[in-house]
Amino acid sequence: MVETEVRVRYFAGARAAAGVREETVRLPAGATVADAVAALGARHGAALARVLPAASFLLDGVAVRDRDIRLPDVTGLDVLPPFAGG
Repeated sequence: MVETEVRVRYFAGARAAAGVREETVRLPAGATVADAVAALGARHGAALARVLPAASFLLDGVAVRDRDIRLPDVTGLDVLPPFAGG
């Protein structure tokens, strides 16, 4: 089975909810950002699943506007929860 390797970094409340700062996950080739988000929610449970719908994502440092975008192999996905302040 061909897989995509994704290095996921969690920030702020997403880090607290996931319980880890960073991890590498493997997804089927052709997986999308939405697939990664679903897998992360399933992997880490309800606390992270509550954060993910409101989170923003960076794919290799570029803001994700379309969660249906396919993940390239060996990529980085940053999970940024909503931030307050000004």
